[in-house]
Amino acid sequence: MDINIAALTRPRLIIDERAYSRLMALAQRARAQAPDLADRLIEEIERADLRPSSEMPNDVVTLGSEVTFRQAERTQTVQIVAPEDADIERRRISVLSPVGAALLGLSVGQQISWEMPDKHVSVLEVIGVRQPNETAPH
Repeated sequence: MDINIAALTRPRLIIDERAYSRLMALAQRARAQAPDLADRLIEEIERADLRPSSEMPNDVVTLGSEVTFRQAERTQTVQIVAPEDADIERRRISVLSPVGAALLGLSVGQQISWEMPDKHVSVLEVIGVRQPNETAPH
C-alpha cells in the first residue's frame, strides 16, 4: 500500500470562520509559554479552508466537538475546548494542547502526523466527531 506522506502530514483542514479570530487570539497568547506549539497551530489555522458556520460539515473537529481518535494502538474520546475550560478528568482538552491542536479542523477518517512535546512524531486518526448540539456520533 502506498502512503502519501505529504497528505498524511498535512491533511486538508476546515475551520469555522466564526471561530477563526478566537483561535488565532488563543494561539497568539500561547506563544509566551509554548512558542513551537503556538506557531504550529497558527500555521495550521492559516492554511485551513475557512467556511461559514452554515457550511461546516458535522464531521469536522471544532471547538466544543467531542472527538474519538486513534493514536498508536489506543482509541480515546475527548472534547476540544478553550484553555480555560480544560479539565482532563472530564476528558476536556485544550485546543492549545498538542493533541487538541493536532485534531482541530480534521474530518472523520483523516490522519495527521504531529510532533509531541517529547519530540516524537505521533499519528492521530479521527474516528468520530460529535458536535455539542448533536445526540449521536458521526
